[in-house]
Amino acid sequence: MIAIKTNTFQIIGGEHRGRKFTFPDAVGLRPSPSKVRETLFNWIQFEIVDKVVLDLFTGSGALSFEALSRGAKKAISIEKNADAFAHLEQNKRLLKTQNMSIFHQDALEFLTEKNQNSFDFIFLDPPFYKNYLEKTLKLIAKNGFANVGIKIYIESEFAITPSFLAQNFFAEAIINKQKKTPTMHYCLIQL
Repeated sequence: MIAIKTNTFQIIGGEHRGRKFTFPDAVGLRPSPSKVRETLFNWIQFEIVDKVVLDLFTGSGALSFEALSRGAKKAISIEKNADAFAHLEQNKRLLKTQNMSIFHQDALEFLTEKNQNSFDFIFLDPPFYKNYLEKTLKLIAKNGFANVGIKIYIESEFAITPSFLAQNFFAEAIINKQKKTPTMHYCLIQL
């Protein structure tokens, strides 16, 4: 008998605390660990209520669902993988939320269009070791996704530095917080 792996994550705070969701096996799909999510949402806990978030490379949806549970007004989630997208739609129905828009689209393609929305937060957790982070930050800057005051949460395989931000985003961007685990770095930047 072959055991089938069930991938799950749990919302750790807010209105839907304790709620479990499933997600598929997919190459490069790794939900933000619960300890990392807890740290992120401790950083932004007093700022997330009634805000609009853009979750690029959404994957399991852990960041989007956590933001909604903690009072975000709207989450716009972008996911290219068909299985992950189907699970996001299913989990959105389970949560019974109208405050989430999910697009089955490549994140870099989504960013090539001039932005017409105003975002308060961008969650950026691209696949590692593919130079997506650099490309993504350049498109965010070029196409009007980053207004003054926006905060961007980044998960990456390397530490974010002011020179990296100056080269790939804006020299004015500042690093608010930064931490690391044995497998990744994560930070919150602000323009």
